[in-house]
Amino acid sequence: MYKLREFLTSIIGMSQEEIPSEEIYCAECNTKLTFLTNLMQETLACYSYTLVREGWLTLIYNNQELTLQHGDLLIYSPGFQISITEGSDDYHSVCLIVDEQSALETPGVSNVLRTAYQPIAELGQPIVHLSDVQTTHFWQRMQEIIRYQHSSHRYLQDSLRTLYTQFILDLMDVMEQNIGSRQMSERTTKIFIAFMHLLTKHFKEHHDIRFYANQLNITTTHLSRIVRQLTGRTVVDYINQMLLIESTWLLQSTDLSIADIAERLHFSDQSSFGRFFTRIKGISPKAYRVR
Repeated sequence: MYKLREFLTSIIGMSQEEIPSEEIYCAECNTKLTFLTNLMQETLACYSYTLVREGWLTLIYNNQELTLQHGDLLIYSPGFQISITEGSDDYHSVCLIVDEQSALETPGVSNVLRTAYQPIAELGQPIVHLSDVQTTHFWQRMQEIIRYQHSSHRYLQDSLRTLYTQFILDLMDVMEQNIGSRQMSERTTKIFIAFMHLLTKHFKEHHDIRFYANQLNITTTHLSRIVRQLTGRTVVDYINQMLLIESTWLLQSTDLSIADIAERLHFSDQSSFGRFFTRIKGISPKAYRVR
């Protein structure tokens, strides 16, 4: 998948010298800039937090149509399918993007994962609806990150990490207030979050549900039930989606042979990878690469 640096240079068009940090980036966005994310969103190895200040935006998330308006905070996690379909002319937001590896190295990484996946587990969608006071607070938090990016602070990276950690803690506090009475048990939510964390780390090597269930010390039936209950999808759906996203990126952005890609993603051989890709994508890996 693409890292933050590659997103900023390839899609946003920034030069290497213009990038203040390869870990954290924050910027105000209009409709035109937001639509650029469609070019890479599904293959972006980053967490992102988009706060809408004005206008509206319509998107498809996990086959579900969602509309973002003033005060909505959209949380994107690596591996989820999302595409922007329409936006108002006055759409204005601020977007905080954090490289996946950096996010997972943040002190209190469990907090990062909870903010990323708890809205899905509890509310069925990756959106936190903020009050006007909360919207202003998070807008100011994100503006502070932008100001630091443009400063000559000697400890810029450490400062940005600290600001991101505070952002996550504030978001956790708001989520606990907004979600209120839990629709799912805390243990169920924790298992789902732990599964998603494991998946992003191990999907290349492990394509079977038993590995993830064993890591979580539960049965495959229990894991399957939790994932379907919370998302309406199966564990296999999630594994296949991550494999498809990674293989699509490798076909697009590298010169690796199809056989090498199959080996990198731990398919038994090139033929099995080809059948997998064609079944889900509707086109062979070779045809996809040259189209």
